Amino acid sequence: MKVVFMGTPDFAVETLKAIYDAGHEIVLVVSQPDKPKGRSGKLQMTPVKEWAVEHELPVYQPVKIRAEESVEYLKQYEADVFVVAAFGQILPKVILDMPRLGCVNVHGSLLPKYRGAAPIQWAVINGEKVSGNTTMLMGPGLDDGDMLLKSEIELAADETGGSLFDKLALDGGQLAVRTIEALDRGEITPIPQDESQATHVGMISKDMGNIDWNKPAVEIERLIRGLDPWPSAFTFVDGKQLKIWKATVVDKAGQPGTVIDVDKNVFTVACGDKALEINELQLEGKKRMATGDFLRGYSLKKGTAFATSKN
Repeated sequence: MKVVFMGTPDFAVETLKAIYDAGHEIVLVVSQPDKPKGRSGKLQMTPVKEWAVEHELPVYQPVKIRAEESVEYLKQYEADVFVVAAFGQILPKVILDMPRLGCVNVHGSLLPKYRGAAPIQWAVINGEKVSGNTTMLMGPGLDDGDMLLKSEIELAADETGGSLFDKLALDGGQLAVRTIEALDRGEITPIPQDESQATHVGMISKDMGNIDWNKPAVEIERLIRGLDPWPSAFTFVDGKQLKIWKATVVDKAGQPGTVIDVDKNVFTVACGDKALEINELQLEGKKRMATGDFLRGYSLKKGTAFATSKN
């Protein structure tokens, strides 16, 4: 099958790789433009472009996919199917209608739940027991196309945004291959999404990680896992940011945001309901470490109150 692949971040690389390994002809890889990184401002290739270049696949990076020149450029490839995974631009109808089998999108949630940009992190933050991938025929809206295939993944008790991301990326690649091959054989009947069941989630921002200790411990613990590895959950102590990487809910009480217990390996912070035993953290300017290592070099006392800012 002749495939045009569209994707940008790490998540999309696994889908591109799976299609390549399955022996399909990838006639073009489309990715977002390279962006400057760091103080040098040197342009950095997207993860998808980097993989494509390593495997000598042609790459196209339009600033606007809906621009007339982009549409004309894509027409020349006469692909059987376009496969899209976290590309980052909305495709216009003229492109959606190009390939014989349509445009197939790999989305990291069980649609119609968790439409939007960050379904993986939100699944952890919201305490979902099961997540998964959905392939769909793309429509003109955001993640609203007819569904093709689904696969489910149970979340582990200690699941993080990062670990679920890795699992869904691998699974999504395999699901994409099964989908396009079944589509080509005429074995899939697209199923419209139930709009009454649709939920939308927004982008993840750094500010989301600022811990509100008045919330229940169980919610804060899920936030910590959902924002690992980026942007991380954090609080402030002695004018420095303190990232919290791992914590355990314990049945203790006290003034929210206050250290209510300290021993040699952990300390406990009261929340709006119950408390959190802090197991792994990172003080501003230091590396990520076990709490016991932190306490051997930092005098944290019972009664210390955490803040929401450096002031």
